[in-house]
Amino acid sequence: MSELRLGDRVPNFILPTVTGEQFLLESHKENNEDCWHLIVFFRGSWSKECVRALKQIEDHLVEFSKENVTMIAIAAENTRELKRMVENEKLTFPILADEFLSIIEAFGVFTEHRPGHKEAISAFGEPACFLINHSGELLYQQKQTGPFGRACAGDLLRTILHLKSQEQTKGSAS
Repeated sequence: MSELRLGDRVPNFILPTVTGEQFLLESHKENNEDCWHLIVFFRGSWSKECVRALKQIEDHLVEFSKENVTMIAIAAENTRELKRMVENEKLTFPILADEFLSIIEAFGVFTEHRPGHKEAISAFGEPACFLINHSGELLYQQKQTGPFGRACAGDLLRTILHLKSQEQTKGSAS
């Protein structure tokens, strides 16, 4: 498992979206050059806690946007199931499928492996979030070992505001 540290550049990746497009992080950063990016990993559409957290993020998208923060969510699930969740929950930010856990593992997200599990879900990533700046440098990370205890949307917004105030303080001190 990789270990990302604050200030590290996060790995670039390409993954399919629920709309059938390919999402390339580097292109997304270029198209949103003045933005920070919140990458949220979640267990999957089958996890009620994860769906609730994604809906909460959707409810706060305007506030994230006001802070110039884009949202991206990733799960180790196929696009068909994720698309159904997006449509049912009316989510509008990019949801990406990492069926083989390659990006989940590249970010060092904790994973659960359940070979032969009766629900046919053999492996998935636990909840995690990574906030990166416009250059792709890691500013904040939170990784879970289970579905509970993750930062809510309000906490993430407060973290963003705090980091931005710290950035302005550093900038004015020089």
